[in-house]
Amino acid sequence: MKVIAIRYTSDSTALVGFYTALGFPVDVASRTGDWIELASASAAIAVHHVAAEETIHPAGSAELAFEADEPLEAIRSRLRDAGFPGGEIVDEAHGRSLRIVDPDGTPVQINEFDRELYT
Repeated sequence: MKVIAIRYTSDSTALVGFYTALGFPVDVASRTGDWIELASASAAIAVHHVAAEETIHPAGSAELAFEADEPLEAIRSRLRDAGFPGGEIVDEAHGRSLRIVDPDGTPVQINEFDRELYT
């Protein structure tokens, strides 16, 4: 799995400019521009545009996410077999995701991207 930090923002242009200046070139973006991935050799940052009044993922917040390299069903099964809640797999504009909560109560998102949905 690849680690992705998701940064929620109401000003995608400014945030993408900032992370580009740090050395993270834009890798891929959604058709709408609401999701922009910047990647280096060792890390990825996803800039997710949200409305200024967003309350679930307010601008300025961050979330730990992973890009799966196997089917989400396999990951969910391992979690359940280990005694953890496996979460639900949901369809997203970018593919599918599995949203779970770690033992400390921190949300974690595992994405299965379908790059063809971006273009």
